[in-house]
Amino acid sequence: MNIINNRQIVLDTETTGMNTIGAHYEGHRIIEIGAVEIINRQLTGKNFHVYLKPNRLVDIKAFNIHGISDNFLSNQPKFNEVAKSFFKYIVNTELIIHNAAFDIGFIDYEFSLLMKKKFKLENFCKITDSLKIARKLFPGKRNSLNALCSRYNINNNKRILHGALLDAEILAQVYLLMTSGQISFSFHQRKSYDKDIDYNKIHKKNKVLNLPIIYAKTNDIEQHIKLLKIIKKTNKNCLWNS
Repeated sequence: MNIINNRQIVLDTETTGMNTIGAHYEGHRIIEIGAVEIINRQLTGKNFHVYLKPNRLVDIKAFNIHGISDNFLSNQPKFNEVAKSFFKYIVNTELIIHNAAFDIGFIDYEFSLLMKKKFKLENFCKITDSLKIARKLFPGKRNSLNALCSRYNINNNKRILHGALLDAEILAQVYLLMTSGQISFSFHQRKSYDKDIDYNKIHKKNKVLNLPIIYAKTNDIEQHIKLLKIIKKTNKNCLWNS
């Protein structure tokens, strides 16, 4: 596979739903594809965006996520009508997808139905999962697209509902920051406490911490002594008695 001109495509899809048992895509269809082009780490504005008629109803759970209705989709093209232009847009590129297994499963399924034989997009594109990158950078943290937007101070106010093109545009910003070797300036300058702050580094920079010393009140000491006496009566091995 020959990646042309350092061309990368950030891609997202919306679907009629997904299965919780078996293949997550089987019986469901893609209803929206959004893709953003990056060449030499620059957004070109040459995007790919299409809604698709799935010939089946959208599950209510999926509708609640993306808000794309059956009525709206009834007038959209079918996948076979856009497959050629879509494939031409993505072939020989690096595809950047958040939780890639989900979208790739659906894309492979759509092409397999169309071609009536097994299709693997990985044979035509390099696939990079941005979720895996995020998990390496922020192990143990939440790494959803919204969480990463918050972490990198990216405005995602428009993301009230999921949308393939909007999510691809946001992911493109996130990916470029994640792979730039640094976190955004505004993220570093936050004064509020953040779970992602490395407190060990802060401690090294501030070897002398001017923290207030809080002494126990007389009443607190008396109550503590009474408690120790009770513990000592029931357990002779009281570690705190002095």
